[in-house]
Amino acid sequence: MLGRSGSLTRSGSFRAENLGADAITAIGNLCFALFVLGVLIFTVIAATYEPEDPLFRPTTKITNFLTSASNATFTTDTSVLRTGEDFLNSTTSAVAALPVIEIKDVAALPSIVTNPEETCDSNGPIDCTDPEVFHLMMRAAIEKFQDIHFYRFGKPIRGDERSCDMAWRFRPKEGKTASLYKDYRRFTIGRSSGCNYTVVDIGEYHSGGNARKKKRNRNKEKPGFEPKNTTPMAVGSVAIPVVGEAVNDSLPVVESESSFRDGKYLIYMGGGDRCKSMNHYLWSFLCALGEAQYLNRTLVMDLSICLSSMYTSTNQDEEGKDFRFYFDFEHLKTSASVLDQKQFWVDWGKWQKRDKLGLHLVEDFRVTPMKLRDVKDSLIMRKFGTVEPDNFWYRVCEGETESVIQRPWNLIWKSRRLMEIVSTIASRLNWDFDSVHVVRGEKARNPRLWPNLAADTSPDSLLSTLRDKVDEGRNLYVATNEADVAFFDPLKDKYSVHFLRDYGDLWDESSEWHTETKALNNGNPVEFDGYMRVEVDTEVFLRGKKQLETFNDLTSDCKDGVGTCGGGGGGGGGGASS
Repeated sequence: MLGRSGSLTRSGSFRAENLGADAITAIGNLCFALFVLGVLIFTVIAATYEPEDPLFRPTTKITNFLTSASNATFTTDTSVLRTGEDFLNSTTSAVAALPVIEIKDVAALPSIVTNPEETCDSNGPIDCTDPEVFHLMMRAAIEKFQDIHFYRFGKPIRGDERSCDMAWRFRPKEGKTASLYKDYRRFTIGRSSGCNYTVVDIGEYHSGGNARKKKRNRNKEKPGFEPKNTTPMAVGSVAIPVVGEAVNDSLPVVESESSFRDGKYLIYMGGGDRCKSMNHYLWSFLCALGEAQYLNRTLVMDLSICLSSMYTSTNQDEEGKDFRFYFDFEHLKTSASVLDQKQFWVDWGKWQKRDKLGLHLVEDFRVTPMKLRDVKDSLIMRKFGTVEPDNFWYRVCEGETESVIQRPWNLIWKSRRLMEIVSTIASRLNWDFDSVHVVRGEKARNPRLWPNLAADTSPDSLLSTLRDKVDEGRNLYVATNEADVAFFDPLKDKYSVHFLRDYGDLWDESSEWHTETKALNNGNPVEFDGYMRVEVDTEVFLRGKKQLETFNDLTSDCKDGVGTCGGGGGGGGGGASS
């Protein structure tokens, strides 16, 4: 018994002594197995993951681009993306520091001494070159338009026998953007028998057409050699867009065979970027433009855009939209070296064999721009396949290239034709209005994700919210995706309410916008499509003195539905469309 007991004791002692070592070994094996399993899962995900949209990639640049918007309400794919002029934050203060012309400045101008014995023909034509008339017109403009800062007046030009046209550059006093604007109006001048002048009337916005800068006629323009555009106003080394100038976005043309032969070109062909959102389109396009600049080559670009169904009235993708409908091509072509693809292939066909121009084909997006620096061929062609997302242009700028290629956002501005519509609407409201964005539509019909939105954006709730934030009787611009704007009629008892559709004359068949876009479209009328509407609606909203956002000011609901506020705050939501 004792022996057996002693044996048992020794055996039990042996197991107890090894228990700690066995446990450590087991835990180590388990941790190693979990590590191997985690590596395997990560490898599978990395190999098979296909992002739904390039803009959801967690890169610092994309995040900064999307989340730094001045108005979080308009940051979804159906809204207007920010472009180069929106990022001129560093120049906003510079623009504000420009010398402002005030009444006291006009008063300090040399006075005009008239001869008391001189007799005047009060019925004769007005001499618009008379400095006294010029000073009088400046004073009258400054006294009438008190919600804007004047920066520069142009010399008066004769309108008719009794009027003078004068142009000026300005920005709204409450303006939050770096843009300057141009207006030109007709001043009706009265004159007494004693040679005393008075301004009888100042016409409506852009009524003084004789003072408008005429469009320059440049039928042939060398890419990369064209003189810099003088339309934007330079503040330091940065160009500031001036809305209201004549637009010259004719296509650049290579002037001669020798110029074409000496050039170096880059072109992107194929791929899956067509008919995607505007955010996707520009993210890819600016990758191509950035590579062209890095390689010191001219980018051969396709000006024909496929407009995504999210912006069309037919809910179908629509081909054949011109880049110039949406973006400022004049600024692009005078700031970078670009050519139209159609014209390029015509020239290539004429001169490629004669001048023995070489073509370097690249069919793998993983061939980095750095590897193409020493290519001597005239044309580098990147050809993309049919499998998404590896056929998206922006893939070229990923990985190690991301720190080398800088997307030149400063080269892409919004169409100045569309911004002219924005300026006209704001001018009709005398640049003295408040704005509210009301998101309803499908969100308001989905109480599971947005339980309060429908009630919080009802007319009664809006009136209650606005009562403490917007003074009664004010001009109120409502940007909204509500199909029937009659829904907002109760607001008219307290405010002068305005909607985008109230200004349809600015893009109808008699408008300047219609005439100019029709000329760009080979004589075919251009639809004022969904993206244009949202762009104009958004930009007018952003020019309100007070701006109320749906998910920041009107409701406590989260922009992306219940439980998402912590990830991105209360701001944000679908873009308005009218």
